[in-house]
Amino acid sequence: KILKDIKDSKKLTPRQREKWLEILKNNFEYKTASISSKIIDRIGIQKAVSLAVARVLHKIVGAPTSDKLVLLDGLLKAPKQYNQKTIIKGDEKIPIISAASIVAKVTRDKKMLRFHKKYPQYGFDKHKGYGTRHHYKMLKRHGPCPIHRKTFRLS
Repeated sequence: KILKDIKDSKKLTPRQREKWLEILKNNFEYKTASISSKIIDRIGIQKAVSLAVARVLHKIVGAPTSDKLVLLDGLLKAPKQYNQKTIIKGDEKIPIISAASIVAKVTRDKKMLRFHKKYPQYGFDKHKGYGTRHHYKMLKRHGPCPIHRKTFRLS
């Protein structure tokens, strides 16, 4: 009922995402996990995403169990010990996955705003670290800062 009108985070404005996050904070327990650029450089982006999924599931569920179903968006995979279902475009179709996409997006955007204070020359407050023209331009001008992945290619 609470999630009846929720949408995929990509279809919401920043203000709408913040509003939804407040609703989620007041009605649900959730956890997040992030992986540093150094770990991504060491193990690769796919393994890093899998590691983040495993970490957040461990925080929420604890030990793998078959009595709880884990719903995942897109091509994400949980460790095989978890009972899981992957739903392509799940963030558009399944309200609880939409909620997770909002939590992830707002959490990441806030983290990028903190990085902007430390590295203002990159404009993280505008592009939030996504591969925009402006971000590429700033990378070419200033070189990478410590949060940039060394394995990312500017081509």
